[in-house]
Amino acid sequence: MIKELLLSYFKIFLGLAIFSIGYTCFMLPYQIMSGGMAGVAALIYYATGFHAGYSYFIINLVLILVALYTLGWRFCLRTIIATVAVSFAIDYIQALMTEVGPNGQEHLIRVVGDQKFMACVIGGMMEGLGLAIVFLAGGSTGGSDIIALTVTKYRNISLGRVLLYVDIFVVSLSYLIFRDIETLVACYMTLFISINMVDYVVNGARQSVQFTIISEKYAEIAQAVSNQVDRGVTILDGEGWYSKEKRHVLLIMAKKQESRLIFQLIRIIDHKAFVTMSNVEGVFGEGFDKIKK
Repeated sequence: MIKELLLSYFKIFLGLAIFSIGYTCFMLPYQIMSGGMAGVAALIYYATGFHAGYSYFIINLVLILVALYTLGWRFCLRTIIATVAVSFAIDYIQALMTEVGPNGQEHLIRVVGDQKFMACVIGGMMEGLGLAIVFLAGGSTGGSDIIALTVTKYRNISLGRVLLYVDIFVVSLSYLIFRDIETLVACYMTLFISINMVDYVVNGARQSVQFTIISEKYAEIAQAVSNQVDRGVTILDGEGWYSKEKRHVLLIMAKKQESRLIFQLIRIIDHKAFVTMSNVEGVFGEGFDKIKK
């Protein structure tokens, strides 16, 4: 239990670190808004000069109260920890990335020079990857993540799509600050990259497969899968159309990462077995995702 908890928090902090670096090193210096409360914090920074880390923390206080009511105290505790960690990380990295120019004014260092498109791609990928890792570990970076996770708790809508609807409004506000179409397009491109990265990583981790197995040693295969993979096995009665032979057919639902082990077990027990494997859109029930409204 303690080991799993520590591993979960390690994943959360890893995701937060990746998110904070992508946001502070590749987004803020190039005036690229990333959506969500991080985007609002960036807008406040460029409009007033107020540190993005402080803004991010203050804005999330209200949303944390919402999370306490809808998502439970455990999630809220992780969100508070994550919000404090992200606020500290952004403020710390921003201080490291700030230098004084020849005119005596402070500005953020541009890591990839004047390559705004490169910053857009790298920043979007890092933010999306960081968010996905945090989501899979059961945490949140706060902001629009809380709204997205609240919606997906009760509706079968992808995280990425909800984030897109919530964040697109914030990104659109960047035009009011910069009055630049190129910057607005870069913001939308970053948002698109980030959202798709979230969906790719999260859905890839949750992807499931369905096995259909026909073998004379069906009982041994079923026992091995049950014991070593810890997956349920359903036995269906079948009959060959041409031979009219009665056969038992195994039906197994498993996570995609478990498919290799299942194939190994089948090969060891009966290398002549007839096997089909197909990807499934979603699996709901015990051992998989919960059925939502």
